[in-house]
Amino acid sequence: MEVISELTKIPNLSLALGFFDGVHLGHQAVIGCAVDVAHAARCRSAVLTFKKHPECYLNNLPERYLTSVEDKYALIECLGVDYLIELNFEDICKLTPMQYLDEVLLKYFSPKAISTGFNHHFGVGRSGGVNFLANCQSRYDYIYTATPPQTIFGDVISSSAIRQYLKSGAIPLANSMLGRSFSLTGKVVEGRKIGRTIGYPTANIIYPDKIFELQYGVYDVQVTLKNGTIHKGLANFGVSPTVSNISVPTLETYILDFDGDLYDQDITIDFLKMVRKELKFESLDELKTQIEIDMQSL
Repeated sequence: MEVISELTKIPNLSLALGFFDGVHLGHQAVIGCAVDVAHAARCRSAVLTFKKHPECYLNNLPERYLTSVEDKYALIECLGVDYLIELNFEDICKLTPMQYLDEVLLKYFSPKAISTGFNHHFGVGRSGGVNFLANCQSRYDYIYTATPPQTIFGDVISSSAIRQYLKSGAIPLANSMLGRSFSLTGKVVEGRKIGRTIGYPTANIIYPDKIFELQYGVYDVQVTLKNGTIHKGLANFGVSPTVSNISVPTLETYILDFDGDLYDQDITIDFLKMVRKELKFESLDELKTQIEIDMQSL
């Protein structure tokens, strides 16, 4: 998959439009539709997205995503997409729906097909949507598909629903919508080394600043090391109130069946379920006893 960061003329594409934060099962349906049409029409497929979420730009919100940029690229590439075209939202946010269609989509990509989600909006004031794209398809000779809502357990799959589940600690429900485990990757840094004094040494990483924050708590996780080996783990995300109450939250993970030095190595943490909320204990002995209890839930 080729990543393109500016408008470039690539004609006869099957386009999937959206931000696709998390590349969840609903997003996969939209992108999969574009890829399937591309195969049938013997043309190339592309995802047209933005470097920054439109809501973050419009409402001056901090960027907190369900996946890193690198993981987002990798997930989209796995769906068979030929191009990922990532634009600056501020460059086109003031275009009317017709200007966006005419001056961006038609001018640069001459699309054979366009695929979006059922609730896709674009153009100044979110004035363009699925009806506009559907009504224009015969005039401009493209096939338009609005992918219907994808549901699981009766709930519509969406990035906002996944965020709510993650924040409430309902990790398995969030993972079911993602179609995989919520995960993050970070470099192991030197910590306070208190865990090793009670028999539970941890690999510590700084929580990525642009990734959606989980609720402070203890989690059943799976840890993938740089060499590809996978281990079970027990992770605490928070400010460690028992030992320091630090201001910057840290992810501290006790890795089962592992003994070695991971400093300065990247590890990936997959979250499977929340065990409990972060608590403050009166002593390290109380903390150790609780960890022993937590371990029984893995």
